[in-house]
Amino acid sequence: MSDETGTPDTSAGPTGGTAQGDDAARVGGPRPEPLRFFGTSWVAHDNGYAVRRAGVAVGSLVAAAASCLVLRFAFDGIRIADTGSFVMLLIVAMFAICSALAFRNTWEGFGKRQDPQRQASLRGLLAIGFVGSLLAYFFRSLTEAPGEKLHRGEYEKAREEYERRTAKRTGNPSKRKRRR
Repeated sequence: MSDETGTPDTSAGPTGGTAQGDDAARVGGPRPEPLRFFGTSWVAHDNGYAVRRAGVAVGSLVAAAASCLVLRFAFDGIRIADTGSFVMLLIVAMFAICSALAFRNTWEGFGKRQDPQRQASLRGLLAIGFVGSLLAYFFRSLTEAPGEKLHRGEYEKAREEYERRTAKRTGNPSKRKRRR
């Protein structure tokens, strides 16, 4: 849907994914925007969509668990360094708050387009709270592909607008007879 979002047109041709039904036949119509890990299989829920969704759910949960294990080792290192309980409390609070904010930001990103400038300013906070983002991916992938609802709405809107525009253009206007 490069017409709608201004993103580069990564069309779903024979090598780029799967466009279903009459979308493949339409050369000038809107094309679905591929989702990470899903390509354009989210359009018709084909080409292993369910398996991919299960893989994303399991993968994000395993990555979150592994990340928590790595964080546990980091906390043990800080405890061994004997920096004090106040520093330990600050670090735990920082990761908890950043993870909660990252979860909320990622979850909201599945439903609406994010402001690129705001995303750039939150990059550090989101990097610290990466566990929250992984958990958001896990919970969203239990119901749909992360971001599918947003992309489906944009794609349906673009298809309706395209159909409306092309339905008005029937025949060659130069061959129409003029009324006198």
